[in-house]
Amino acid sequence: MDKLAYTSVNAMKSLMNRQTAIANNMANSNTVGFKADMVSAKSQYLNGPGHDSRAMAVERQMQADMNSGSVTQTGRSMDIALEGDGMIAVQAADGKEAYSRRGDLRIAASGAMVTGDGFPVMGAGGPITMPPAERVDIGADGTVFFVPQGGDPTQPQELDRIKLVSMTGSAISKGPDALFRAADDGVLPVDDNARVISGALEESNVNMTAALVDMIETSRAWETQAKLLRTAQELDESSASVMNMPRG
Repeated sequence: MDKLAYTSVNAMKSLMNRQTAIANNMANSNTVGFKADMVSAKSQYLNGPGHDSRAMAVERQMQADMNSGSVTQTGRSMDIALEGDGMIAVQAADGKEAYSRRGDLRIAASGAMVTGDGFPVMGAGGPITMPPAERVDIGADGTVFFVPQGGDPTQPQELDRIKLVSMTGSAISKGPDALFRAADDGVLPVDDNARVISGALEESNVNMTAALVDMIETSRAWETQAKLLRTAQELDESSASVMNMPRG
């Protein structure tokens, strides 16, 4: 494969990854606390006679747009929106600690407090488990209060405090499960200054108009690279024909 064809194939691979990220963003435009995926790439110039001006896209790590989404008031006592760059510590499917901005919390049948996508919420000593309760409220600092069944609604009891962390100054990455993780399986420390807004949710930060424009631009770029690949194939065939011509 010559360098023109190699460059086109590499670019098409990068465009496929970008299109996948855009499609995932659009599918999650209504997902609470979702952070849009971004595929970053850099240019790498080719070496060799006649190729110094050519560059190909080199794939880099999948990143996330960490800008905040709009906050919507819901009035539901277990809905929380995180202020600033705070995140909720949760237990991922592999049992390790991960982080989320999803604040549509609920109590599962097992009594575990979980996020809207089912990940257990971490407290001071591990996953938070709720006894039978008539009402659950969450304070601005993440403290969980509950009224036991048959209890006095004016005397809520303190159960635990949601582990809230800050990602400032820490290397984190987003996984395919939409959870964030610290580098090298690290654990982020509790941020005592983190605050939440009770009875509210942070919406997805996906801009659908921008996503549609990106999808169209990516599709056009794919078509351009496909044409270049066909051109490279035609050039190869022409060169092969010339080489096979009988010599007089």
